[in-house]
Amino acid sequence: MPLSFANKIAVITGAAGGIGQALAVAMAREGARLALSDIDREGLARTAELLPPGTEVRSYHLDVTDEAAVFAHADEVKRNFGTAHLLFNNAGSALLGTFNNQTLDEARWLIDLDLWSVIYASKAFLPIMHAQNEGWIVNISSIAGLMGMPGLNTYNLVKFAVRGLTESLWSELDGTGVRAVCVHPGGIRTNIKHASPRCASAGAIEARADDANERILTTAPARCAADIVAGLKAGRRRIRTGTRSLAVDWLARLLPDRYPDLLPRLL
Repeated sequence: MPLSFANKIAVITGAAGGIGQALAVAMAREGARLALSDIDREGLARTAELLPPGTEVRSYHLDVTDEAAVFAHADEVKRNFGTAHLLFNNAGSALLGTFNNQTLDEARWLIDLDLWSVIYASKAFLPIMHAQNEGWIVNISSIAGLMGMPGLNTYNLVKFAVRGLTESLWSELDGTGVRAVCVHPGGIRTNIKHASPRCASAGAIEARADDANERILTTAPARCAADIVAGLKAGRRRIRTGTRSLAVDWLARLLPDRYPDLLPRLL
């Protein structure tokens, strides 16, 4: 029987725009009931307006870097919906900065937002899924979790870490009914380029990385969300979506020692 998400509870962080907003619309069309969170209240309201009529949705103001708030959010979702079936760890940002140029405080900010948020939410929601022997933890990594890219040092760090966390869960969750899925978007046309800061001491390398990002941001968020839903239905553990994602993955696998020299041509 084909996998159905009808009446499943989908928890989506970072749902005020971009991939998170597109995932909310896509999952609503699948008949899921939605628990949407973001720090941007106005963006959450805009997302709710885009959902099909009759969608059951609750919106939550949430700072995903606040450990206590994330665990309280899981409790609130359980009170409101009774359970949770899918967790999309989507909230995050990027940071243009080389290792040499970025400060430790800038790096800590991104690690808190892009990595610790995933750890907090996964820890908070996994017991709910274990109790029902069913669930999906869907972690949004990046093509920057497949290949090291200059000018995105800490962003690479956190996205590789999200990948490592998710892939270790593949085996750890075997037989529990809960699946971990790692998504590697690349070139998705969201506001991340404009919403993400540069480190205060950014220079030429950061500028080149910014230009490369501008060139590859061509895939619509709706296409990305559709790929994610299709990948979940197909039972995939790793989902690649968007511009250059497949090429980056294979280049990193086949030419691990040479890809830094080939990056300018690829991007």
